[in-house]
Amino acid sequence: MSAELHPAVPKILVLGIGNLLWADEGFGVRCVEALHQGWQLPPQVTLMDGGTQGLYLLPYVQEADCLLVFDAVDYGDPPGTLREVVGDQVPRFMGAKKMSLHQTGFQEVIAAAGFTGQLPRELVLIGVQPEELEDYGGSLRPLVKARIPAALELALQWLGRWGAQPQARAPGEIPDGAAAPYLGDAALAMDCYEAQRPDALAAWRVGDPRFLNIRDQAEES
Repeated sequence: MSAELHPAVPKILVLGIGNLLWADEGFGVRCVEALHQGWQLPPQVTLMDGGTQGLYLLPYVQEADCLLVFDAVDYGDPPGTLREVVGDQVPRFMGAKKMSLHQTGFQEVIAAAGFTGQLPRELVLIGVQPEELEDYGGSLRPLVKARIPAALELALQWLGRWGAQPQARAPGEIPDGAAAPYLGDAALAMDCYEAQRPDALAAWRVGDPRFLNIRDQAEES
């Protein structure tokens, strides 16, 4: 039965935010991707790769009764630490120490939804303390990637509380892409993304010494 036909069924938005191109910044998006790959969800649940879209996410947040957000958040904890934040604490924790513009943008989304009287009645943030953010084109660090299963377990518990019981996919089952239109392109899936990254000789990510040497020589001449 669809959520439209049964008003008692809450509309749930599971949102992963962050930037895949900056190492652990992609944690939230990778969690949503893994949730889609491993679990079949009832129709009242929408999975979304929110990326860095900021205020463009407002209409989707306003439509939700329950909102669960995955993100990498700098709490000042040891790298890989997972936190579960609930209710009115969510905006405060997302603004604890801004790592990128997407966090400022999402705080504005929450504020705007509140101003319009359309803030989801339940808010949950599942966040990880990143290890590395200055690696352009890099993937999650092993310490952070290893926290995805625990993050998903927390999310599955919340979905169950909200009446949206997930069903584990059968081994080898390929998720239907049409069932998750708000997720990213398959070319950005983690396995594909990691396999196609050039090696360090082809593409330096943190201060290419070839360029720096040329610049230093130019300044000395």
